[in-house]
Amino acid sequence: MPWVKRVLLFAFAVALGWTLSATHPQTAGAAKIEAGCANSTSDAANINAAIAGSRAGDQIIITGQCRINQTIKLLGDRSYRGESRTGTVLRQQDGANIRAILASDSFLDNDPKTGTPVSVRQLTLDGNRAHNSAPTSGIILRSWQTVVSDVQITSMGGHGIWFTNESADGTRLTNTSVNGQITGNFITDSGGHGVYVDDPGNSLTDWNLSGNWIANSGLDGIHLDNAAGWVVRNNHIYGVPESAIYANRLWGTSISDNYIEDFGRSTRTGTWYGIQATVQGGVASTIADNKVFNINGESNPASTYRYIGISKVNYGTGVLSVTGNAVRGGGSPNGTGFYYARGSGDSLLVSSTGNIVTDVGTGRRTDGDHVQITRGM
Repeated sequence: MPWVKRVLLFAFAVALGWTLSATHPQTAGAAKIEAGCANSTSDAANINAAIAGSRAGDQIIITGQCRINQTIKLLGDRSYRGESRTGTVLRQQDGANIRAILASDSFLDNDPKTGTPVSVRQLTLDGNRAHNSAPTSGIILRSWQTVVSDVQITSMGGHGIWFTNESADGTRLTNTSVNGQITGNFITDSGGHGVYVDDPGNSLTDWNLSGNWIANSGLDGIHLDNAAGWVVRNNHIYGVPESAIYANRLWGTSISDNYIEDFGRSTRTGTWYGIQATVQGGVASTIADNKVFNINGESNPASTYRYIGISKVNYGTGVLSVTGNAVRGGGSPNGTGFYYARGSGDSLLVSSTGNIVTDVGTGRRTDGDHVQITRGM
């Protein structure tokens, strides 16, 4: 019988001085730490205490309806998740006026180095902006190889997701913060940008921003101060008062398959873009297969509407492929389908082919001889 064999084996092992492990090595593995909420003023402190008591590799599971009156510090090398978008809701308490609901430890600690990886999944962040006057952001990120997925962010006074080079006191990164993913989130009713990449240096490169729904932002839907190496793909953006996607410093960047329902809804007069980019010299980037519309028309007759545009080359010769895009304007003379400008750079070389544009005042416009349009190979 099997139990007889086990007894004999154990006796034999003891006689020889062997040590047997029951089911696994005697090493501590990652733990699942539950931080439960009771919709009370102690919820945020309890979550922070649970995180502070965790170890690298642990998973912090936040449950219930949480009343948030202090920023939750995301320690690195950990994962954070809720039960679901409706099962776990972190709502800013009336009058709390905090900087963010969730923030990377390197941001809060004013570290000159980027934080270590975290993941945040399956929960809702509610800024409750009707009862808070501060520009609270949903998540402030300053950690590399980080993932934010399946999160609903709503009613923030500030930005939905703010990925920043600078810490809380303005300390800039001395290294890079790269190789992360922001994917599959619903970001709505932000007072600032839906997603904001804030990089006065050159640290926040090479991320994927994909499959998000971004609605009714106060400024731009997506605003990237540094788009180098980024993949901006398959995002659905609507209810945009200013520009839907602003991507500064294209360098090996891909902007593709995004669906922009409208842009330039602001009563403030300006020049608004469906997709606006500036280009670095040196390597090429692509803008492909996007759908850029103004379904309800161009709302401000004093504004200028550019559906896809390169507003300048920052230095050298910018090289870009713009293919397969569909532009349908609001029918006014203020709209330009494709706009290409050299700016302060030496020149701009664009392969612009296979696009369709209709219902705009001007199909395509360039700013002079230093912009060369080709059909490609």
